Amino acid sequence: MLQQRTIQKKTKEQFYNNLQYLLDKTPKNNTIIILGDINAQLGKESLYNAVTGQHTLHEETNINGELLCEFAYANNMVVMSTNFQHKRIHKITWLSSDQNTASQIDHTIINEYKKGVIEDLKPMRGPNIDSDHFLVKEVTKQKLSVIY
Repeated sequence: MLQQRTIQKKTKEQFYNNLQYLLDKTPKNNTIIILGDINAQLGKESLYNAVTGQHTLHEETNINGELLCEFAYANNMVVMSTNFQHKRIHKITWLSSDQNTASQIDHTIINEYKKGVIEDLKPMRGPNIDSDHFLVKEVTKQKLSVIY
């Protein structure tokens, strides 16, 4: 069991190292949006208020959530998935096969100074995508530059 946890920890560290490498290669003035299944449950602890919103499904942050918050804080980013007030049912991004366990583990992260481009974000419960995850719909507003 201990060996398995060590392997999982190294895998997570490698994921964030790879993500950091890609982020470091990206021009800082670009709008950077990272989204996906991060298996991070974000809680309502005041410790993470700088990078998370108050509209999370969970009360406590799990280890993956702590790693996500540390990454976001270190890179001047915010987790937008917890910034919009929706009904509980519209916060759930994953549902167990027996439909007894629900979680909000898919997230969208964006540069803190660009967070205004995301106007809304919530899971879509209607489409059947043959997955235990729901599609997440993001409404963005972005002006594109015209280069001649």
